[in-house]
Amino acid sequence: MNFETSELTLQVAQTARDYALQHIKPHVMEWDETQQFPVHIFKQLGQLGLMGVLVPEEYGGSGLSYYEYNAVIQEISKVCGSIGLSVAAHNSLCTGHIMLFGNEDQKQRYLPKLASAEYLGAWGLTEPNTGSDAGNMKTTAVRDGDDWVLNGTKSWITHGISGDVAVVICRTGEPRTSGNSTAFIVERGMAGFAGGKKENKLGMRASETAEMIFDNCRISDAQRLGEVGDGFRQAMKVLDGGRISIAALSIGIARGAYEAALQYSKERYQFDQPISNFQGISFKLADMATEIEAAELLTQQACDLKMRGEKMTRQAAMAKYYASEVAVRVSTDAVQVFGGYGYTKDFPVEKHYRDSKLCTIGEGTSEVQKLVIAREVLH
Repeated sequence: MNFETSELTLQVAQTARDYALQHIKPHVMEWDETQQFPVHIFKQLGQLGLMGVLVPEEYGGSGLSYYEYNAVIQEISKVCGSIGLSVAAHNSLCTGHIMLFGNEDQKQRYLPKLASAEYLGAWGLTEPNTGSDAGNMKTTAVRDGDDWVLNGTKSWITHGISGDVAVVICRTGEPRTSGNSTAFIVERGMAGFAGGKKENKLGMRASETAEMIFDNCRISDAQRLGEVGDGFRQAMKVLDGGRISIAALSIGIARGAYEAALQYSKERYQFDQPISNFQGISFKLADMATEIEAAELLTQQACDLKMRGEKMTRQAAMAKYYASEVAVRVSTDAVQVFGGYGYTKDFPVEKHYRDSKLCTIGEGTSEVQKLVIAREVLH
């Protein structure tokens, strides 16, 4: 594993950083307060090639590696976790699923439009009563001749209302049996498919989270991804890559909070000296910096294995678990460094603090990551 960051990765990171500072940072609190989902931002990111980072060039993507993808998510999330989350969900979940398991026709049809952000992607696995218990999902797809009829509700879906195309995992067998689910591609505008309730969230408020509702939604068998019964296995492979996304998102939020606290500690004077001179503050900063570096190394290891085509379930789960918990600890300590000011919306750490918690929940809770890691190390 090479610890030097390549010139290409640095250039891509700089592109994402410059865009985030110029076009996202001025509006962060406005979007957060109003829960505005700024669709135009993602269209612009698509023009920069940042909505199809991993998509091969022959399908209109940037054809870059997980190293560049990790850097893009981090740089955007340092400025706004909400935008980072949406970029991650679009790239790794919806687009990633079609890239991994779509046939050639499906790839030609959807990947170029997803890579350019002409289409915004969504991905549906979670339901109101089945989060980690995905084998007991209630959303069903029933075969009817050359078609499938979908019924049920998916919840907590990023871009559940605004998404133009969604990959949806539906139950096609008996509950809690092996091979009981299948993945389908559904487009907005198809009869019987609609967005539902938009969630009013603690953090990540500019990233749309909503229900997707299927009411006798009839789709062609051509919309099926892979084999019947293969949906859950596909979803687990997609989530391996998705966990790298959430690790990167977590590190970005943590870095944003840490850098703000570091700067503030040098500027805030008490007893005629900067508060960074006091051990109580400097030790917090030391812990924050160390944990961020450790999370980064775990994530880079997962990226390395992913790029080499090796199994990385354990490493991705470790990276996601550790980085997300670090994001919470670092943002909490950042608020503490700011004191009373950190509890106000005039400074960025308040938002980092709220955004960070989602990272320990989305794409598998910290408890689920421990379960995955335990299975891997005990295997």
